[in-house]
Amino acid sequence: MHDRPALATIACVLDEARVRQLLQPFGLEPSTAQVQQILAYLELLLRWNQKINLTAIRNAEESVTRHFGESLFIARHIELRGRLLDIGSGAGFPGLALKIAFPQLSVTLLEPVAKKRAFLKEATRVCGFSAVEVRGERLEGLAGGGTAANFDFATMRAVGNLDELVPLAAQVLKPGGSVLLWLTRDQAAGLAKINAGFSWSEPLPIPLTRTGEVWRGIRGN
Repeated sequence: MHDRPALATIACVLDEARVRQLLQPFGLEPSTAQVQQILAYLELLLRWNQKINLTAIRNAEESVTRHFGESLFIARHIELRGRLLDIGSGAGFPGLALKIAFPQLSVTLLEPVAKKRAFLKEATRVCGFSAVEVRGERLEGLAGGGTAANFDFATMRAVGNLDELVPLAAQVLKPGGSVLLWLTRDQAAGLAKINAGFSWSEPLPIPLTRTGEVWRGIRGN
């Protein structure tokens, strides 16, 4: 048996120039400080992923494109401000990653698994993020707990049960607030059948994917 390589060996294959190159297809031009946050987040993700299953992606470069690139590219199209709720955060994509592009954004991460919540709290600390809250309840509990209509944005990536979650997301958004969904084209086909009071914009194709899209639904008054 061979020991797994030390994290330093994995992390050192990426420098600032390589991160910029990997993010180029997404139209992203992060500052040096933002690249350093991505690298700090990535290093922590790779290390924790050796112990708990945060993400199926183990490769550093693929993590930059699939996680950070796909999460952050919407910054080219949508300005996020106010309060954001990330539903089923997992390893923090897209919700926590969006703090890199929008540092003034107040982010609430919903993650029912305790070990993943511990990771999210540590990532928040390591990256120096402020105004981040990590909560353990599920969306149905939050929607029914007096938090309705408090958020400007809600995000969901790699989650199922959209027919249940999308109407619940509407309950926690302010009038005029937006839900942002990272979906495949097949998943998106069912959105029109969900009666949740959203007006859907044309989807944004996710770079470097064949069928990945981000859908934005704006809640009516």
